[in-house]
Amino acid sequence: MQDIKLWFDRNLKGDPIIWGIVIILSVTSIVVVYSATGSLAYKYKGGNTEKYLFDHSMMVLAGLLVMWVAHKIPYKTFGLIGKFLLLIAIPLLFFTYLFGSTVNEANRWLTIPVINKAFQPSDIAKLALIATLASLLARKQKNIADFKNSFIPMMIVIGVVCGLIGLANMSTAVLLFVTCLLLLLIGRVPLRHIMLVVLLGSLFLTTSVFIGQRGGTFFSRIENFVSGDEIPFQAEQSFIAISTGGITGKGPGKSEQRNTLPHPYSDFIYAIIIEEYGLVGGATVLFLYLALLFRGMRIVASSTKPFGGLLSAGLSFALVLQAMVNMAVAVGLGPITGLPLPLLSMGGTSLVFTGFSLGIILSVSRGDHQDMVESPEEGNNKIRKSFQTA
Repeated sequence: MQDIKLWFDRNLKGDPIIWGIVIILSVTSIVVVYSATGSLAYKYKGGNTEKYLFDHSMMVLAGLLVMWVAHKIPYKTFGLIGKFLLLIAIPLLFFTYLFGSTVNEANRWLTIPVINKAFQPSDIAKLALIATLASLLARKQKNIADFKNSFIPMMIVIGVVCGLIGLANMSTAVLLFVTCLLLLLIGRVPLRHIMLVVLLGSLFLTTSVFIGQRGGTFFSRIENFVSGDEIPFQAEQSFIAISTGGITGKGPGKSEQRNTLPHPYSDFIYAIIIEEYGLVGGATVLFLYLALLFRGMRIVASSTKPFGGLLSAGLSFALVLQAMVNMAVAVGLGPITGLPLPLLSMGGTSLVFTGFSLGIILSVSRGDHQDMVESPEEGNNKIRKSFQTA
């Protein structure tokens, strides 16, 4: 037992609570996706549910591996990596909009040759924008109120990236935009400048809705949700799954709505969790995401450098806000978005990018912990100085 503890201490650095949350959610994902893919396996794999179990398990392990590798990299490196990814992401978003694979009437995917795996460039763009914005905010702290030299570069990069993503995926663009606003607020940007970002960002996103590929769907979903005149089929089936789950649920693998609910393994996996594990299971998943946000923000409070704290905050917000939106849609508190539940929904490359984001958060916590261990007094002085200057 002592040897196992030593191995974990030596190989899994950073916040141990985050490691625990990720492992619990990953195991839960494998179990629930295995249950939720019954109808999909019957339709496409002749009932061979083990095929989806194997494929999903491999992607979960790939995400964990990427997370482990990323948490070994010094977090200061991600400022440079973010700028490099941004230079790649913007052309990719353009290319995808024009020539990408069409899914649900929108070009969101690109297929990687040779390995024949599809990915969404918006996943790269999200990581790149958050890392770049955190770097800009950290470097401009001493003159954060400077409109021309500090604020305009941030406003341009936020508007361009969110606007391009909004052409094909408005829900992701809006969520990323809100994450950026929260990051600006934490980064001490003057409120009048943030209000200007809201104004111009709304203009960019509105333009994306009208000239993009999913404008009609976006407006119809908002209208249906606000009016309440007609409950969409997906939402109706989700409500049935949730209402029949009760307190403790029907039990693992006993979902009935997985056969009628569209995308029970991705967009509406939270409804399947509640159906099979009840209110107890749904509340536990919600608590785990809130705990993840708490630990991510705790890293912000203890970070010795502004960049590390801002980077951890941005990525934590992005992951947990997406989870909250997905769960809100499942229980009828928001319009249907098509956003998966991070760490739980079946997915391919999205699991890898989620693992990369979590690895960066752990890298920040690992770096700050090492600073404190090597010199506690010096570490405390760094924290005090970072709060005085940031």
